[in-house]
Amino acid sequence: MNKRVLILGGYGVFGARIAMGLARDSGLTVLVAGRDAGAAARHCREFGGEAVVLDRDMPDLADQLSQLHPDLVIDAAGPFQIYGADPYRLARIALQAGAHYLDLSDDAGFTDGIAALDTLARARGLVALSGVSSVPALSSAVVTALIPGLSDIHLIDSVLLPGNRAPRGLSVIRAILAQVGKPLTLWRGGRAQPVPGWSGLTRVTLPGLGPRWASFIGAPDLSLFPARFNARSVLFRAGLELSVMHLSLGLLALPVRWGLVRDLTPLARPLRWLANGLHPFGSDRGGMLVRVIGLTPDGKAEQRDWTLIAGAGDGPHVPALPARIVAGAVLGGRIAPGARACLAEFTLNHLAGVIGDLNIVTKTDVTPFPMLFPTVLGNDFDRLPAPVRDLHRVIDQRDWRGRAQVTRGAGLLARLAAGIMRFPPAASDVPVTVSMTRKGEAEVWIRDFAGHRFRSYLRQGRGGALTERFGPLRFRIGLAVKDGRLHYPVVSGTAFGLPIPRALLPQSNSLEAADDQGRATFDVSLSHPVTGLIVRYQGWLVPSA
Repeated sequence: MNKRVLILGGYGVFGARIAMGLARDSGLTVLVAGRDAGAAARHCREFGGEAVVLDRDMPDLADQLSQLHPDLVIDAAGPFQIYGADPYRLARIALQAGAHYLDLSDDAGFTDGIAALDTLARARGLVALSGVSSVPALSSAVVTALIPGLSDIHLIDSVLLPGNRAPRGLSVIRAILAQVGKPLTLWRGGRAQPVPGWSGLTRVTLPGLGPRWASFIGAPDLSLFPARFNARSVLFRAGLELSVMHLSLGLLALPVRWGLVRDLTPLARPLRWLANGLHPFGSDRGGMLVRVIGLTPDGKAEQRDWTLIAGAGDGPHVPALPARIVAGAVLGGRIAPGARACLAEFTLNHLAGVIGDLNIVTKTDVTPFPMLFPTVLGNDFDRLPAPVRDLHRVIDQRDWRGRAQVTRGAGLLARLAAGIMRFPPAASDVPVTVSMTRKGEAEVWIRDFAGHRFRSYLRQGRGGALTERFGPLRFRIGLAVKDGRLHYPVVSGTAFGLPIPRALLPQSNSLEAADDQGRATFDVSLSHPVTGLIVRYQGWLVPSA
């Protein structure tokens, strides 16, 4: 039986590639729809299909769509972030007309919200899937393939890096600009963490692409993956190949972050014009990275990277591939009815089946992930009690909470030293939180005693020893495990890069252990030959989430 597939935005950057792929499938009639009759007709003359004029905002959309008798409606138009007060109008009308529905949304709220149509879809035995694109459809299929054998998922980190010569649809540019500088929510250490869009500037290197900048941007993965994969942290970044474009967009984000302008979407057309002027530069090679880091059953950390490299201008096919895969499965009755985000609805084997004629290569790498304290301590790490081992398994971010008692030195110099170091005031019982965040090969610890915060930076130094830095002061710590406790003696130190004489070296009588309630405990005592006791804080910690 002939099946009819209606693609809204079917002559656009991604919709055209879906239409091209589906037009080659026997038994399908592809209706290439949009507002521009000429553009639709030109596409169909070159690649096949039937041209249709259809606007998702037309008042008689239900009548127009019903007359086309589609079996499946695919919305490849967007941007889904600006669909207004009735964002699921097209999806609802498609279901009411007896058609399945797919869309290419990369907006977290829109993709998650499609579940509002679940009752309607199930009642009619139809499928409505949102996010049938690079994210979350493909990224979730990748994560599903990477996680077997990992007992504790600490981080899912994804990056999209298109080539500069990739076509730039206006809706894609608007979707990006709608997020730049605006708040978005990451999931880190088991908790929601707000950050500005296009912040978190990071250098990412993929095989064959070289180093490129990437920054945080919204994606359905951020809201859907924590629960789906029980992940402690989920991050998502995207980048522009040309540094001048990526960094300039970061500068344009500042007025939005400062509240001076609402968003950058009014700049979509002029920025597209500028970007097109830079089209000859850069390359037509793009890539995608999905990284999963977790613990194996023996407590070791493992990093699993899946990379996709697209050359010869085939990068824009990647967001269209999931829709081609899922369309066949939906029309073949192989996907259960209902309305939901498109999560792991196909496997990487299905992806391999549709990239054979494209210049796209995928690869999976598995390597050990060197956590700081296990690396420094070696086999001694396994001699620590379980709560202390857990305390120091930091892959992305870990947050802890507890109670503490704080004692301060009484002398003037001791008080002055404690004030400079921002140590907390004396207290008999005070709430404490500790955040440990991995930054490259270092860990950043932020300790908060009822609002009194101080931080330090820990990393493996020369000779394999642990070093801890407080501002201009850096200390070499002789970590040692004795009687099931972790001791932190200060071995040497520098101030502003100059060695501190041993006679003036601070003394640390600090340790971590576990109590009979299964909590990690700490007893940190810092003193100095000149000042005597500076500070001592004792207490316990448990995971915040």
